[in-house]
Formats: sequence, structure tokens, C-alpha cells
Amino acid sequence: MSDHVSGRGLQRAKLARRTGCNLETIRYYEKIGMMPDPPRTASGYRVYDEGHVSRLRFILRARELGFAIEQIRGLLELVDGGTQTCAEVKERTERHLMDVRAKIADLKRIEKVLAATASRCSGEDVPECPVLDALAS
Repeated sequence: MSDHVSGRGLQRAKLARRTGCNLETIRYYEKIGMMPDPPRTASGYRVYDEGHVSRLRFILRARELGFAIEQIRGLLELVDGGTQTCAEVKERTERHLMDVRAKIADLKRIEKVLAATASRCSGEDVPECPVLDALAS
């Protein structure tokens, strides 16, 4: 199988390999409208170009940074509309950063409670378990 369809672009499998993205994930992003529909060859094969590669990499990187699908969609709408300003993107990023910091604080609190609870457990083969007692209370 050739990497290119009629020498004009990439098939979905090649797009997946180039970006490290799962085929089903690419289909999902197409289904929800985050990836534009690629043109098709006369035989019906999708033909992806470098614009699709760049957009998919943008989406994947944003996901790696914890942006939700709707947040990414909002950023893409700014880019697609040519209306993005650094100030608006920064404001959205700072809002996301606040959410990330809140999640980190929650995780630290959870870690502290779990560590304290686990330290009270003997780990022996006895029916009494402080971890289960803490979960039940």
C-alpha cells in the first residue's frame, strides 16, 4: 500500500503514523468537526494534506496540556476565523492554568489523606483495616 493516494496526499493510516494519533481518534475528531473533512479521490479514499497534519498536531498537543475538547474547539475557532489575539489566547490559557492548579491542589490533598490513611494500616492478614474504616466513615 502506498503512503500517498494518487500522489496528492496522505491516507488516514499515514496521517496516524505521522502524528502518533490513533485511527479511531482521528475519526472522532472528524465526526465532531474538529478536523475538516478531507477531499476524496475518485475511488473514495480520504486525502490528507500538511494542513491536516498541523491541525491534528495542534489538537493533540492541546490535549496533552489538558485542554478540554470544547476549549480546543474555541481556540481553533479563533484560528479558523483569523480573529485570534494574543490577549484572548492568553486569557483562555490562564483560565485553564487556574483549573490545572486547582486540580493539582486537590490531588495533593488526596495524596496527604491517602498517605495518612495507609500509614495507619498494618498490612497484616487481619480483618480490621483502617483504610476500609476511613472509607466507610
